[in-house]
Amino acid sequence: MRTTGTVLDSIIEGVREDLEVRREELPRPALERLASQTAPARDARSALAGDGTTLGLIAEVKRRSPSKGDLAEIADPAALARIYAEAGTSAISVLTEARRFGGSLVDLDAVRGSVDVPVLRKDFTVEEYQVLEARAHGADMVLLIVAALDDAQLRDLHALTRELGMHALVEVHTGPELERALALDPELVGVNARDLTTLDVHLDRATELLGRVPAEVLAVGESAVASIADVEAYARAGADAVLVGEALVTGADPRRSVQDFRAVARRGRDGADATRTASSTEPTQGPQEGGDA
Repeated sequence: MRTTGTVLDSIIEGVREDLEVRREELPRPALERLASQTAPARDARSALAGDGTTLGLIAEVKRRSPSKGDLAEIADPAALARIYAEAGTSAISVLTEARRFGGSLVDLDAVRGSVDVPVLRKDFTVEEYQVLEARAHGADMVLLIVAALDDAQLRDLHALTRELGMHALVEVHTGPELERALALDPELVGVNARDLTTLDVHLDRATELLGRVPAEVLAVGESAVASIADVEAYARAGADAVLVGEALVTGADPRRSVQDFRAVARRGRDGADATRTASSTEPTQGPQEGGDA
């Protein structure tokens, strides 16, 4: 277990404590039976890829974040999910971490029961039990944060995700993390502009890393999205899709925002800024403000 005293480590400590309570209530054998009885996972990669002309979108149900605090009450996550789906989102992300994000598996159940698009369980996945939970509750994707896992954990969790017919969104923030992610032969890689160890945002680093994701891997831009201009910046950097939470739950019209974000043209990795160097992994400017955490 990582014990470096970062924000990420503090979050994971709480995640493990909450996980032990759930594991006592529902032992793994019973959870495995539930997961095996769940309808097959939806094809999240195909949904995000779409027809290749516009950006895919993962619209997020998000009440709060460690960096911004309370964002939105969201008394009815199913109703918000239906708005997202009706507006044309490719997939929906549901925060299930309770202490810092105010999410729960109850939210995941509500969203899964209300829409047909693929659903991502967004949490700090550190044990196989959580992947099984995600499948048992109908999730089609799980988030694997490279910074939170050693190579063996990352490999085993990724393998279990595939075994269950799900997709893993493998999240990175630095060049070395991207190399570790690509060693898995992943289908989806998320590039997060926010450093989860400090909560600082480095958009330049994220856009540089997006340009290094192989064309056969679907690349998702994460964090620092406050407006359509930020979505367009991710598109110019070569993102195939973006994950957006804060801008949607705090905006006046999430339906319109989903439609606008989905209409942004995809550029492809060849359209990324040629001035970026393949070896650069450090930001060219200091920490920035940005949406999402």
